[in-house]
Amino acid sequence: MIVGLIRHGITDWNVAGRIQGQSDIPLNDEGRAQAQRLAARLKQEDYKWDFIITSGLSRAQETGEIIAKVLNIPVYEPDQRIRERSFGLAEGLTAEERESKWGKQWDTCDLGQESNVEIQKRALAFMQDLAHKHPDANILVVSHGAFLAQLYNALYDNRYTERLGNLSLTILEKQEKEWDLLLYNCTRHLEEAETH
Repeated sequence: MIVGLIRHGITDWNVAGRIQGQSDIPLNDEGRAQAQRLAARLKQEDYKWDFIITSGLSRAQETGEIIAKVLNIPVYEPDQRIRERSFGLAEGLTAEERESKWGKQWDTCDLGQESNVEIQKRALAFMQDLAHKHPDANILVVSHGAFLAQLYNALYDNRYTERLGNLSLTILEKQEKEWDLLLYNCTRHLEEAETH
């Protein structure tokens, strides 16, 4: 079983540095173009993908639909467990706005945000279900930066902490009890587009 984990394409809030959390912000035109570039890459590579699952938030859903159309594979029902972290009162605010309200350590304040433990719990439950229900499938999962970061922290004990790029691809392979990391936070498809 192979799982390709994708962070959704870029949005206007990403560009402005606003925390999106569970606010339903759509892709912008650049985000749609990014999804097309990843889809073209996936179509050329050796892996054959069976289906896509997204978080249901429109930025992830549209990213998944663009990729699915190019690969000619289905998009399954969204799974709420792979939604972005809820950031509570910080959602919609830029770094400057967050720091002016709550200081540089704003993320340690109780702003109604979901804890790391809560996110990791739902992330691991999702991965366990995936392995149980689809042990022979190759699955693409379109989710969100903070969510995916916590999934990787849970699986790999904080060894991979590089900021995840929009439309980055990470590939995991299920072994007996472990998930082997085959590719991490790769945005080669975006870099190649910039050089042409």
